Amino acid sequence: MIESRRDPNQLKANRYQSLRNYQPSNIAKAAYKAAAFGVPLGNSGNAKIDKRYSVASLWSMVAENDVEVDDELTKAQRKLRDLKARISAQSKRNFTLERDVRYLDSRIALLIQNRMALDEQQEVASHLDEIDNTVGTIPDDRKRQSYGNLFFMLQSEPKHIASLARLVSLSEIDTLLQTVMFTIYGNQYESREEHLLLTMFQNVLAAQFDSSTDFGSLLRANTPVSRMMTTYTRRGPGQTYLKNVLSERINNLIDHKDLDLEINPLKVYEQMIKDIEEETGKPCDLPKGITQEAAQENADVQAIIAPRLNMLMEITGSFLSTIIASINQVPYGIRWICKQIRSLTKRKYPDATDFNICSLIGGFFFLRFVNPAIVTPQAYMLVDSNPSPNPRRTLTLVAKLLQNLANKPTYSKEGYMLSLNPFVEQNKTKINKFLNDLCEVGDFYESLEMDQYIALSKKELELNITLNEIYNTHSLLLQHAEVLCPNEDDHLNIILKELGTPPPQVPRKENKSIILPLFSRWETLIADNPSMLADSQLTQGDVLYMDTKALMVQIVRTMPSLAKEKPLNLKRIAEAAATSHDATLVRKGIKVRDMLFQLEEIGVSDSKHEFMANEVAQEIIYLGSLKDKVMKEIKSLEVVFKTICDHNNYLRSQLESYKAYLQNVRTQSGTQVIKGKEKKSKQGHVFGPIKYTHSQLEKEGIIVESNVPENRRSNIFFNISSPIPGSFVIELYYKGREKPILEMDLKLDDLLEKQQMGIQLLDLEYVRLNVNRVIYLLNKQFLKR
Repeated sequence: MIESRRDPNQLKANRYQSLRNYQPSNIAKAAYKAAAFGVPLGNSGNAKIDKRYSVASLWSMVAENDVEVDDELTKAQRKLRDLKARISAQSKRNFTLERDVRYLDSRIALLIQNRMALDEQQEVASHLDEIDNTVGTIPDDRKRQSYGNLFFMLQSEPKHIASLARLVSLSEIDTLLQTVMFTIYGNQYESREEHLLLTMFQNVLAAQFDSSTDFGSLLRANTPVSRMMTTYTRRGPGQTYLKNVLSERINNLIDHKDLDLEINPLKVYEQMIKDIEEETGKPCDLPKGITQEAAQENADVQAIIAPRLNMLMEITGSFLSTIIASINQVPYGIRWICKQIRSLTKRKYPDATDFNICSLIGGFFFLRFVNPAIVTPQAYMLVDSNPSPNPRRTLTLVAKLLQNLANKPTYSKEGYMLSLNPFVEQNKTKINKFLNDLCEVGDFYESLEMDQYIALSKKELELNITLNEIYNTHSLLLQHAEVLCPNEDDHLNIILKELGTPPPQVPRKENKSIILPLFSRWETLIADNPSMLADSQLTQGDVLYMDTKALMVQIVRTMPSLAKEKPLNLKRIAEAAATSHDATLVRKGIKVRDMLFQLEEIGVSDSKHEFMANEVAQEIIYLGSLKDKVMKEIKSLEVVFKTICDHNNYLRSQLESYKAYLQNVRTQSGTQVIKGKEKKSKQGHVFGPIKYTHSQLEKEGIIVESNVPENRRSNIFFNISSPIPGSFVIELYYKGREKPILEMDLKLDDLLEKQQMGIQLLDLEYVRLNVNRVIYLLNKQFLKR
């Protein structure tokens, strides 16, 4: 009302002056800078309209994460972002634990044979130290800035890491992979980092194809590149896919514990003899120790195998159908890697057939991603309990058959698998179509360019990274500097010279995480560049229009009751905000009201603002549906997070077993058992015997299967003793009997070897025990620390 008393001409002049002085928001600057570089998101053929679409698209992205609004959508997104961050952090912890377990597995033989020097034992022990999770810092501020500059460059220019990945040895790759996959590109659900990581993969794959001389070995050998691809599939999105797609089908299969689908003729023949002898109680007169070929010729073996082949093909067909039907759930990154494999194969081998190309794609998708989860579902936390022998063997055969289908070999290392060739022939067209369809995804280069500009406009880019990750990466870069940055004026070379010699690795307990601010000294921050719109072909009026729309969406999201009126009356919404009881809303309402008037005065919009009102309404509808999508994603990722945490607990229990075993190895003395009494050595070794009931071991999950009748289990107990460190005697007693009905000698190293080989169960004739839990029990009870 006050404005109407002013001089209209003066008011108009003031608004034009206000427009000339108008400063767009930082997001607007980033959007228009991207538009100035010609990022085409529209299809109109009009450069200005295309750039306008670029901005509109970017504003929608920003609206999804608007910090100035606190509605239900924002709260859900905040929860989702937190969940994704926790999954990323937990995935990194699991990768570190898995690497420690692999390292200790490789050293266990030396420990067993007592051929490890004291300093080597100390090195092994260091892998069992707890990591200091407190936040640390780099004391030298100049070096801290240089490292921030270095890691910004490594993150935003993936070519450096791609080159480094090809230069490091297999022994160095795991440490580098941890830093690359879980730190530099650790935010597994953030599009910019994901796209930069995929760009790095493209560089690595291109180099692998260029240097390859043998088509048959491409991507199949155990190289740093193949290890990198496998590690990528173990990130959060890949785990989500495996859990959603395979878990139910695998669990249904392992419920059928007695279903035996063995098709190896020799194994079937041997089992047949065993069954005959158990049934008759007499030795079987069939010849023993025969060859695979002789077993295959046996008519009874053929009769047993024939229906198994049909059932195995039926089960594998159901797995295949599930996988094909889930193509839209396959993570974008995995599909994009498939696309690169196809593209690079066509470029490097123009005469390659579709058959050859699909075998390479299948080699990645099935060999590196799907089949490991089918063969060892417990390692991927897809099952609640370890599969018993029959289902475990069936899962292995399913994976073999899927791999044969993907690779379509003309021969098989295992001749009996050729019996399943009808399945391969029947499904080869279907699998080829699926593998080609996997590659049908769009590129991300245009959106990545916008993401990069947005990142440059921010000042809070940072990395959560450990000291040893920094120092190890620095060391590897310096080691290969002549190849990575041969020219004096290379930015990477300049930074490495500034940093000098990398500090040595710190002890595990001192390996603190630090928050490293990222920045680039060679890029102009978009938010600080006032002349950035000069070449964008977009007017200040366009900028004002988009900022007005964004502010209007904020107001409607904060006051959702205003959106009920159809069509939206933007002036009325602005007035409602300007006269509300919320000071922030009042400021926004007054500001957007003036912006609407300015748009009218310069002719960008009419007095009803119908076009903008329609865009605001569409944005609100989109954001409303987005909330449902976010809630659905939260529900799915909560399951994944629980799975990853369960796997972390499993890995920690393995490390606890190793820790106790290392203590046992160092124990030197061993006094003999005094019958019926528990004895301890000076070093704290317990000799036993220690008594356990059947129900106690069953309750603790140590007894997995029992042949003891239910009504007799209460009369069964076990005595476990340790005559010397590392050796154990398990005796099974029946109440009232003086002598044990079963006695078994065990060596801890034998159990550890079974664990290393993935053998889950220990057969004691009357009961079957869980190997991992037995190791944990022995270490816990017989070495009092």
